[in-house]
Amino acid sequence: MHFDLANKSKRIEELEREMEAPDFWNNAEISQQKMKTLKSLKDDIETYHQLETQYDDIETLIMMAEEENDMTLLPEIEEAVAVYQQTYDAIRIKTLLSGEFDADAAIVSLNAGAGGTESCDWASMLYRMYTRWANDKGFSLDVLDFHEGDEAGIKSVTFQVNGENAYGYLKSEKGVHRLVRISPFNAAGKRQTSFVSCDVMPDIEEDIDIEVRDEDIRIDTYRSSGAGGQHINKTSSAIRITHFPTGIVVTCQNERSQHMNKDKAMQMLKAKLLLLRQQENEEKNAEIRGEVTEIGWGNQIRSYVMQPYTMVKDRRTGYETGNVDAVLDGDLDPFINAYLKWLSQGGAEVGGDE
Repeated sequence: MHFDLANKSKRIEELEREMEAPDFWNNAEISQQKMKTLKSLKDDIETYHQLETQYDDIETLIMMAEEENDMTLLPEIEEAVAVYQQTYDAIRIKTLLSGEFDADAAIVSLNAGAGGTESCDWASMLYRMYTRWANDKGFSLDVLDFHEGDEAGIKSVTFQVNGENAYGYLKSEKGVHRLVRISPFNAAGKRQTSFVSCDVMPDIEEDIDIEVRDEDIRIDTYRSSGAGGQHINKTSSAIRITHFPTGIVVTCQNERSQHMNKDKAMQMLKAKLLLLRQQENEEKNAEIRGEVTEIGWGNQIRSYVMQPYTMVKDRRTGYETGNVDAVLDGDLDPFINAYLKWLSQGGAEVGGDE
């Protein structure tokens, strides 16, 4: 693990000197971004020192246990090692979040697949899972677009997760999520398989250098619906933008006006187009290198099996757990961490479905 402590300390000194300048706050947007960077760097340094302290404490406990032949200290040592491992893993994962947009907020869209009410219920379960994960991280969550299922659950939902490295973490969730269970909506009590697609993009705050021609898009307005805010169901302020060349569709209904919804939807469209352009460049580079990789927006990435046994397995990394309930309650970090490690090693697929 390369934490780059010296450069982080140097950057902190540079930012603190900049803050002393009388014109530092002239541009509020830039100054706030620098303050955010400074806090992140200081948190990194503090966590590193915390790790050193924890390591020293473990060494001391082990020495005491050996010198006094005191086996009663073993539970305390085991607990200290577990805390140390947790802190170490957090630092190690953060060193992997070095992508261009990893530090940004994340915009997540869930869309129920074929399967009617069962798929809509699966979408609502995933939405609950991500909500709980965000809450555990101390992140905030804003619903941008929401469509209820005809009978139950969610047909589609788009929400923004705000927090440090939100996109860096949640980019692991992009793809198709598969649920296998005995459906409560199936009177015959048979096992049923449902699919929900998850799309994740960064909330890029700066202006994105992507040209969107008027003739390439259609902008529709519609009445807002579902859970979303004080303007829901009052005015036709919701916006849907369709991009003809790519087939990309983005929607936003939760801003305070039609104009703000349009701006947010256009920002989302440009972010998607930028990611698509980067993906195409990666594919071209892969062809030049002679690599054969399957890259798609709709690939199945993870299976959640509830009957006849319990298992959640990621087909990219091979990571799996039998505790489905914990995962659906928001315990996603092991899957996210495994994905980031897998990505840093070149993303070679190691796991298939059960």
